[in-house]
Amino acid sequence: MTIRSFHPQVRTLMGPGPADVHPRILEALSRPTIGHLDPQFVAMMEELKELLRYAFRTQNPLTMPVSAPGSAGMETCFANLVEPGDKVIVCINGVFGGRMKENVARTGGTAVVVSDPWGRAVDPQKLEDTLKAHPDARLVAFVHAETSTGARSDAKTLIEIAHAHDCLTIVDTVTSLGGCPVEVDAWEADAVYAGTQKCLSCTPGLAPISFHERALEKVRNRKTKIQSWFLDLNLVMSYWGSNQQRSYHHTAPINALYGLHEALLLLQEEGIEQAWARHERNHLALRAGLEVMGLSFIVPESERLPQMNTVSIPEGIEDAAVRSRLLHQYNLEIGAGLGELAGKVWRIGLMGYSSRPENVLFCISALGSVLNDLGAKVDLNEALAQAHAALGQA
Repeated sequence: MTIRSFHPQVRTLMGPGPADVHPRILEALSRPTIGHLDPQFVAMMEELKELLRYAFRTQNPLTMPVSAPGSAGMETCFANLVEPGDKVIVCINGVFGGRMKENVARTGGTAVVVSDPWGRAVDPQKLEDTLKAHPDARLVAFVHAETSTGARSDAKTLIEIAHAHDCLTIVDTVTSLGGCPVEVDAWEADAVYAGTQKCLSCTPGLAPISFHERALEKVRNRKTKIQSWFLDLNLVMSYWGSNQQRSYHHTAPINALYGLHEALLLLQEEGIEQAWARHERNHLALRAGLEVMGLSFIVPESERLPQMNTVSIPEGIEDAAVRSRLLHQYNLEIGAGLGELAGKVWRIGLMGYSSRPENVLFCISALGSVLNDLGAKVDLNEALAQAHAALGQA
């Protein structure tokens, strides 16, 4: 077998991630590699932290990217904040709340679950009742934007409830950062993590985090050693901590950080509030077209993420057959359901650079054509007309 250079086909990525990567970011990734302690690189690191604070809407000094995917951002929060025996309230309304519970178990904590239906936001009253029943709890963890369902929870209210019961908070903003309001300081969140491959339009492989001083106080005063050497913030901050002389911790993914710097610069140039508005605008256009096609959203409108559109698969239509035809005939990727929603829904992402009017119209056209071919009797012309109208009203 002769192996040659890998050149993938160009796809339009409208699944749950990764999203399309902006051309400027792809160019940034190709710039000359320099040392991870080079003064030029260290200066760029400081800019990157400032840009991340802009994206998170925070002044937290400890705001930085972990050199690993979003799941490592999750693990960084739990590894540093949960000690053996700690009781942690974990809100589960989808796949990623379940992963939070697994992190609690692996760090030696005890998870108490607040459960809500998949496709719904976390119920604040359930959290309040659970905290009253467990006054010895010291942490509350929840997913702001549940990627597996497209549901958005009320982060501000959940954090207020947690703080009223003397609990710190861990918040997953992997799918929300850059796509809808994330207000770390206004929410008074304690520890937050995200990913780069969704609404930031960057490549996978980095996990932005932000820790408030309240959370760092917990890290500094632990009774037990942090289990993970690589994710121990006490050690990582010797490299990321300040503009002074860095000490070696690990060889940072240099070119990937170039890409994140460019992604965050693009976000700043557009304006964070304008980026939120763009995601909402394109969501409304996609919704207009999908609903004409008879596709219904599983998440109530008031709890719905604009960047993650989860719709029920029409009766008699096979999930995998549609996605396969979209991929191979149109080079278009949409996502399958996970967990209890597998085979029941499609997840259509409008994240970052993928959230553009031309992608909205392309997705409606391609999906409508495939559904018609499979006998679903979709009024594609009307669907496109309604999407165009929604875009024209924006």
